[in-house]
Amino acid sequence: MSVAHGTDSKGWVLDFKQFLVVLRRRWLTVVLLIVIALGVAAGITFTRTPMYESKAQVLLTVDVSKASDSYATYFTVTQRATTYAKVAKSTELAEEVIDDLNLTITPEKFADRVSAEVVEATSLIEIKIKDENARDAQKIASAFTAQYTDYVKNLEQLTGTEAAVQLKQTDQATYNPDKVSPTTLLNFIVAGLIGLLLGIGLAVARELLDRTIRTADHVAELTESPVLASIGFDGDIRSAPLLTDLGGFAARTEAFRLLRTNLQFIDLDHQPRCLVISSAVPGEGKTMTSTNLAVALAQTGRNTLIIDADLRRPRVATTLGLDPAIGLTTALVGKTEIHDAIQVHEASGLHVLASGAKPPNPTEILQSKITHDLIRRLRSSYDMVIIDAPPLLPVADASVLAKLADGVIVVVRHAKTTKDQVNEAINRLNQVGARLYGVVVNMVAKRAVGSYYYYYYEETAPSGRGKGGSSGGRRRA
Repeated sequence: MSVAHGTDSKGWVLDFKQFLVVLRRRWLTVVLLIVIALGVAAGITFTRTPMYESKAQVLLTVDVSKASDSYATYFTVTQRATTYAKVAKSTELAEEVIDDLNLTITPEKFADRVSAEVVEATSLIEIKIKDENARDAQKIASAFTAQYTDYVKNLEQLTGTEAAVQLKQTDQATYNPDKVSPTTLLNFIVAGLIGLLLGIGLAVARELLDRTIRTADHVAELTESPVLASIGFDGDIRSAPLLTDLGGFAARTEAFRLLRTNLQFIDLDHQPRCLVISSAVPGEGKTMTSTNLAVALAQTGRNTLIIDADLRRPRVATTLGLDPAIGLTTALVGKTEIHDAIQVHEASGLHVLASGAKPPNPTEILQSKITHDLIRRLRSSYDMVIIDAPPLLPVADASVLAKLADGVIVVVRHAKTTKDQVNEAINRLNQVGARLYGVVVNMVAKRAVGSYYYYYYEETAPSGRGKGGSSGGRRRA
């Protein structure tokens, strides 16, 4: 029994932690709903006319000398007290008070400003009158109480009962200079609580309906392959896209060192020598990932080649500051020898095979035997070959290339790529028998970096090159 209880407790703790993570992630939604609720409360509170209140009390009495049964007398007083408390809001009584004081208000609205309640365990009736002016409230309460006692007396005479009930005023109408409505503090407290509850509810609902990849658990739902690294969002990526543009201890540099290190532990018996980097859909950052991973590998002294096999939207060469016109396609059609088509990125020593001229039939070119033979020859000449492939879902190019490589790394964009897209991309790889080595989560918000669990240990990396490293290159001799 104790084990089961421990399991339940642990599960509850995990659920509570997840709840806190949701609140941390969706805090803006909660704050926005609270602000909206407070805004509504402020609008209602500050546009309503302040109301003041005056109180008076009357006592129900009975002539016991005329009563034959004490219990019946008590029952009569109790019942009459409840009845006469309701009579206080009658339209007829309101008309009499309005005529007496020459008020400019309808009987219905006047009745809304009147309340009468029986004081618990007594035969006292407390009368409350509200008005826009504190002195007027007291004046109206005094006149109303007098009219009320006469009105009840007339009703008792009509009943003709033996033990007639009488009303006697015990407390004069009070003067209260403090407004009773709107209650500013209470309104804001209630609005804040309502906004908080609505905000939490909306945050949880958004989380349950959100199908994007946000945590390592989301990746684990789709594949047993690990999260190899998470790369934080960097606003300077346009001006400094490469690791050679960053300091050795920059967050992005450390993320790619981690990715580089984790690749060594993917398969200890068969170290990968050719990797395809792709994504489910465009805009996930797969070119930046493949380029910087290749740079990180080259910085360790490994003979590394990156091939820009995205023949539709090539970006590797321009990212590295190299010539995109000569590369894979020009070598395949025989316009250039492969050793002349390969360029070298001087800042990192990375070898680069650009895409070359854009062909009209990219898929057919990548499926051709000459392309397969070329990639096999290149992988035997380098310690590591990185292939930047097109996204998996729009075209079949990445699936074709995946069969030639040792495995595939899929790049997903944090809070952008959906689970359905990733699942379909994995299915495409499974259909061609490709091996998914792992997932890289890209553009992770700073507050969400801790949501990813790394499966391996990070190496002690050497110092990176200083900022401002050259992006220029030369042709391989």
